[in-house]
Amino acid sequence: MPVHAGLLRLRSRADGEILDITAGVAAVVGQAQAPVAVATAFVVGSTAALTTMEFEPGGVRDLQEALERLLPRDGDYAHNRLNHDTNSHAHMRAALVGPSVSVPVVDGRLTLGTWQQVVLLDFDDRPRERSVHVHVAS
Repeated sequence: MPVHAGLLRLRSRADGEILDITAGVAAVVGQAQAPVAVATAFVVGSTAALTTMEFEPGGVRDLQEALERLLPRDGDYAHNRLNHDTNSHAHMRAALVGPSVSVPVVDGRLTLGTWQQVVLLDFDDRPRERSVHVHVAS
């Protein structure tokens, strides 16, 4: 099974920022020139995640607020106490959402819905350089 690989490098502001990476993933898919495949994207790091969503201001804010309610930034976390750290909420949010997403490729294009984009969620409490590995297996 042939696999084409690409790497996306992004700079985030952190603090729950959500970035649309659909164009980058689609560019790697285009380079693969595979009519039928599966594209998998994986973000490196334990405080970031990938998913799909409707990337528009209301949806972005709703997701950010839901995650804040579920795992508040200022919660009482053992990780923070034991490691003299401040980003336990980021580790837990990333674990909950997950580091990867797979999207079928049909006719050489991602099969995303009209209002569906691939997004990177950076939960850490400071800006980061993020790397997303994209593999297209056909």
